[in-house]
Amino acid sequence: MNDLISISLLESSGLLSSHWYLSLQQFMQQGGQVLWWLAAVVAVFWCLVIERVLYIAFYFPKQRSEWIYAWQQRQDHASWHARAIRDSWVSQAHMALRQNLNFIKVLVAICPMLGLLGTVTGMISVFDVMANQGSSSPKLMASGISLATLPTMAGMVAALAGMFVHSRLAKKCNLLELKLEKSLRSQR
Repeated sequence: MNDLISISLLESSGLLSSHWYLSLQQFMQQGGQVLWWLAAVVAVFWCLVIERVLYIAFYFPKQRSEWIYAWQQRQDHASWHARAIRDSWVSQAHMALRQNLNFIKVLVAICPMLGLLGTVTGMISVFDVMANQGSSSPKLMASGISLATLPTMAGMVAALAGMFVHSRLAKKCNLLELKLEKSLRSQR
């Protein structure tokens, strides 16, 4: 029963219909060229986030277990050389875990800027219509106002989601690095 309700809700919203692509295309056209640029930035952002999640979930645990195993096999844990090896592994983990995090942060910061660029281009369009037509007809200005508001909204939504995802990834990377350091500091 619940499945039928959720499917009918999805169909009524247009998510399961064959016209979702047309709706998306219409939305992108209403937002103007800047919305396409924003979509490209968001696509790159999500590709990098997926890469980081896959690294954290699958590749880093293998590397971590190799470092811990190599550390436990060492006879000497207290010498300067042993500590240098341990610090080297922790530094390698730090660099590997934080790879692309700064670039993700930059992409998040670009999203609201592109939204504001959309606002400026939309308002220029409104003023252009007013100058060419010599009037302030609401029908003539509607497309320019749509052009101004849609990229701004999309940029803010993308930035909010991006800030949340970036902070979660950074927190997870810090936690994994601390756990590795603790594991390597412990004696047999």
